[in-house]
Amino acid sequence: MRRTPPSGSHPATRPRIGAGTSSLTGALVLLALLTFYPAAFPSFITLGVTIVLFAAMASAWDVLGGWTGQLSLGHAVFVGIGAYTMALLVLRNGVAPWWGAMVGMGASVVVAAMWGGVTFRLRGPYFALASIAVAEMTRIVANNWARLTGGAEGISLPTLPLFLGLDLFSRRVEFYMALILLGLALAVAWWLQRSRFGYHLQAIREDEDAAMALGINPTREKVWAFLASAALTSLGGSLYGIFLGFFEPRGMFSLDLSVQLALMAYIGGAGTLFGPLIGAGLLVGGSEVLRIYFPGKSLFVYGVLIILVVLFAPDGLSTAVRRARRA
Repeated sequence: MRRTPPSGSHPATRPRIGAGTSSLTGALVLLALLTFYPAAFPSFITLGVTIVLFAAMASAWDVLGGWTGQLSLGHAVFVGIGAYTMALLVLRNGVAPWWGAMVGMGASVVVAAMWGGVTFRLRGPYFALASIAVAEMTRIVANNWARLTGGAEGISLPTLPLFLGLDLFSRRVEFYMALILLGLALAVAWWLQRSRFGYHLQAIREDEDAAMALGINPTREKVWAFLASAALTSLGGSLYGIFLGFFEPRGMFSLDLSVQLALMAYIGGAGTLFGPLIGAGLLVGGSEVLRIYFPGKSLFVYGVLIILVVLFAPDGLSTAVRRARRA
């Protein structure tokens, strides 16, 4: 006797058996291929570091923005906290940069807990507006607290101790450190695809009231997602500070940086495993190509490309590719 599937478990809505394994295999293959990038493209190693690092931070943003559906336009706060905490501990207290990065990650988690506990009671555009307000306040404080942050003059990292005998200012070393961070972010995204916590976040994203009716505590789950996103973003910020060597509040806490991370996730495919990586490759790599081949017109062409993606692939490029493969 044929049994009727229970409500809400239509075969089209259930994850395919083996889908998680195939996505994990794809991620491992991708990371393995990227390990050969410095040897294959030594002249473009700086571009490679930028793409991989921003892909990692966009994947970290996607934990909150894509999987949970909470549009944050203030994630540059965690980039700045990670970079400044690491740099200040190195310069003023002689702390090793890797320990400074851990302290920055802890500080970002504390900030995210306080920030999320207050603002996650807001929904829709109000949370996005609140995130902009928090980021702008942080930027103003950092810019005016010159005794601590150096103010508008910024701070520089002239020297850093060796890490396991490796020079942290080497672009090759920075590439592999960014690749490790990307691997960690992809592991978190893969876990969200399969875990109970990830299903809770997706339920909140689709319909928060329905999720509450099922016994899910939206505020608690969103705060936990925010903590994970903040921690990963802060680690990326510490590495970004080393990569730049010099930075100031206007760049580190800027709204432009927050929007850039969100765009990478949305254009590549928010709430997907490879979407932020695809978005980072398109936006960072594409902008560099346009700057070289369309000098003076790169921003115009760049904007046209983004509009085309939004019009013809509104769910992101990774989702469009997956639909094309199924078709």
